[in-house]
Amino acid sequence: MDMAGTGLRIGIDVGGTFTDFVLLDDRSGSVILGKELTSHDDPSRAILAGMEKLLNARDLRFSDLSSVVHATTLVTNAIIERKGARVGFVTTRGFRDAIEIGNEMRYELYDLFLQKPAPLVPRPLRVEVSERVDAAGGIVVPLAVEDVVAAAGVLRDRQVDAIAVCLLHSYRNPVHERQIREILQAELPGIPVTLSSDVAPEIREYERGNTASANAYVQPLVTRYLAELQAQLEARGFEGAIHLMLSAGGLTTLASAQARPIHLIESGPAAGAIAAGWFSASSGSADVLSFDMGGTTAKMCLLKNGEPQRSMEFEAGRVHRFRKGSGLPLKVPVIDLIEIGAGGGSIAHLNAMGLLKIGPESAGSEPGPVCYGRGGTRPTVTDADLVLGYLSPDYFLGGEMHLDLSAVHGAIEREIAAPLGMSVLAAAAGIHEVVNETMASATRMYLAEKGVDPRRHTLLAFGGAGPVHAYGLARLLRIPRMVVPPGAGVMSALGLLVAAPAIHLARGYISRIAAVDWSIVDALFGAMEWEARSIMEQAGASWSDVEIRRFADMRFIGQGFEIPSPIPAGGLSPGSRSEIEASFTAAYEQRFGRRITDIGLEALTWRIQVSAPSRSTRLRFPESPPGQSAEKGVRAVYFPGPGFRECAVFDRNRLLPGTRLVGPAVVEERESTTVIGPKSELVVDDALNLVVSVNSDTSIGEAAMSAA
Repeated sequence: MDMAGTGLRIGIDVGGTFTDFVLLDDRSGSVILGKELTSHDDPSRAILAGMEKLLNARDLRFSDLSSVVHATTLVTNAIIERKGARVGFVTTRGFRDAIEIGNEMRYELYDLFLQKPAPLVPRPLRVEVSERVDAAGGIVVPLAVEDVVAAAGVLRDRQVDAIAVCLLHSYRNPVHERQIREILQAELPGIPVTLSSDVAPEIREYERGNTASANAYVQPLVTRYLAELQAQLEARGFEGAIHLMLSAGGLTTLASAQARPIHLIESGPAAGAIAAGWFSASSGSADVLSFDMGGTTAKMCLLKNGEPQRSMEFEAGRVHRFRKGSGLPLKVPVIDLIEIGAGGGSIAHLNAMGLLKIGPESAGSEPGPVCYGRGGTRPTVTDADLVLGYLSPDYFLGGEMHLDLSAVHGAIEREIAAPLGMSVLAAAAGIHEVVNETMASATRMYLAEKGVDPRRHTLLAFGGAGPVHAYGLARLLRIPRMVVPPGAGVMSALGLLVAAPAIHLARGYISRIAAVDWSIVDALFGAMEWEARSIMEQAGASWSDVEIRRFADMRFIGQGFEIPSPIPAGGLSPGSRSEIEASFTAAYEQRFGRRITDIGLEALTWRIQVSAPSRSTRLRFPESPPGQSAEKGVRAVYFPGPGFRECAVFDRNRLLPGTRLVGPAVVEERESTTVIGPKSELVVDDALNLVVSVNSDTSIGEAAMSAA
């Protein structure tokens, strides 16, 4: 396949077990897929090795690439593992302990030994300065310059690597924070300074302080990593642009990512959700539940009309990784999804009561599941899937990696089967069913909180393990239809290439809607659009083509939390009030199922979302030469209820549009495997999606294949 030229882009998603690659020729839509085990000690090693393998196999060079688009787990891992920089924290006198006190929320109401997340900045590295700005932005106490100079001396002596500044009410008036930055840069040259008014100009000191601290905490690490990656790419002849995926689903520039690395904290999962939106359109699915199951976690995201929902807050570094409320709340725009400690590498074990549990600990890529033969000794979900016949020991990664089935039998026997007095097959089936129920249970809660009936949605499955478990999950959730897109095993990397440049900005200004000074609001939107224009143009977007959407975080007076609501474009005035109030009333009713009209409203934060047009590339995936049979053979595969069944195994690359399969059957591709259960029907649509009607009313019990 000829892919040389200037239209070549490559998407790279670094995951917990595998690093995924997609090489795209924008002129023809041709894509080439790749996968490498992640090198956790230095992620760039797997990145460069995978890129070289993909390019060399097609006689291409790094200089042929026009851009590299990257999603990384570096930020979230640094916070979870507490391996970030030594950060100093400068705040208003009297508020040194605000980021440790937090708020009154308790994630376990009756736990007397509740463990709260420790702040990223220990108390000895937190210093105070005299100043005060009131809630309206007025200066009550001028900044004491001598305090800032003294603070710089303290932080110099304590050898900090980065500094976060968070002053009271600086979201309304950042003048003192900016003065502090100028002084610190003069006193401590080379030390990066993060201002809370830059990364999170919103109300709530605890969340704003956490966000500034987290940005400073990861900034030296991310800056160094991206600079080194750029240098290594350029040393190999790359002359194009490097773009990064933001947590809210848009692309940004290298410089912007280095300035605000905290906005990359969910870049990998966001890329998957963006890809899900792209494929929901190609498969004719308006309302979708995307299911991304990789080596470490499973991610669920709800999409309405192909658009993922977004949140303006995110929890990082949880004490209990998958327990809501146990982490550090950040003011960061993210795609609204849930993560579950259930991936292919999740380790199966017996708890203190002798009950079978899966995860959240993962074998990752080092040592990996037992079947990888890289030193793993504890059985994982992937190991169980191999025993149950879902995976082929000879066709994992297209045959590049042979899976050791005998070692898996020994590990499951030793760790699970023998202690429970059951066979290895029964233990493997138990592992598979427990992990499916774990994901289904978390998903039910996620959807119930949003008032969503899963039966009215399509399950769009991807990730290395997603298509293996999608059939079982769909049955548990009673979802009648599932879709597995082409390239499902590397779909997050593909999402990087169909995403468009985008930016989300916010400004805090608290006022009752009846008393808003609309000239202030117009000035805030004008400033945000000016900032967004600079970033978008650096990312290669034309300002004349972008879409600008405005929102206000509003609430009833006295309500505890606000709700983002759309507001009209253009100049705002008292005449805009009725339209803005109606927007909030509709948003409130959609969320809570009731309409309230006799209570006044107030706005806290004003936001814009600026995005370039989505890419309309028609993707062309690798196909086998015509005339070759798609059926590869037959093997025994386990299904709950009937047990093991003889299943036909098919090569996905040879399934043509219109092909129809009736389960049970298995469809294999290099990066993933799709399992189709009994009495389920699969059709390959024109976009090469596998569209499965789960438990369809067919009387055919054996796998069959016919051309529609």
